[in-house]
Amino acid sequence: MRDARPDRDGRLDRRALVAGILDRRGDAAVVAGLGSPAWDCHAAGDSPLNFYFWGAMGGAAMLGLGVALAQPDRRVLVVTGDAEMLMGVGSLAAIGAQAPSNLSLLVLDNEAFGETGRQAGLTARNTDIAAIARGAGIDAFTVGGEVGEGPAGFAGTDFDALAGTLFEKEGPVLCVAKIALSAESGSYPPRDGVLLQARFRAALAGD
Repeated sequence: MRDARPDRDGRLDRRALVAGILDRRGDAAVVAGLGSPAWDCHAAGDSPLNFYFWGAMGGAAMLGLGVALAQPDRRVLVVTGDAEMLMGVGSLAAIGAQAPSNLSLLVLDNEAFGETGRQAGLTARNTDIAAIARGAGIDAFTVGGEVGEGPAGFAGTDFDALAGTLFEKEGPVLCVAKIALSAESGSYPPRDGVLLQARFRAALAGD
């Protein structure tokens, strides 16, 4: 596994972070937002219990909510980016209201619009996704960067504490991970939306 030690600004290596978390997933369902989160989840190991967004920006959190409500005995993790989370920011209010105990969200925040030219993003200014989530009634915290306040024991290289929070703590839980802005080799899941939907549904049903 790649070294996930924070860089000089305390930011985490996103692909190593995702791989370290998903290595501890068990039978959790994973909803991966479009772009880098989907590539990182695929690079960590493809699974029928992964649903990858190729489009529909802003929809990952709401799909995760629907799966969590439909399968209350299964842990559900949404892995998404800061820009997509903000595009679907209203979903945090719905998640807070429904309060599924089996839902967690991991927001990969590089404070930039990484897919469109790396312009400074909204979280590079005064937008705090964890604070917005807490305002909606979600247990939310940040790791990495200079404001890390994550679970005790998380030091950027030992994923047990963070994975334990995301997969075991009563939810809903949201973690904003401050990650370094980096370019990774592509790791692309199938582009066939019908196939992804069908295999995800079958895996959830145990078929």
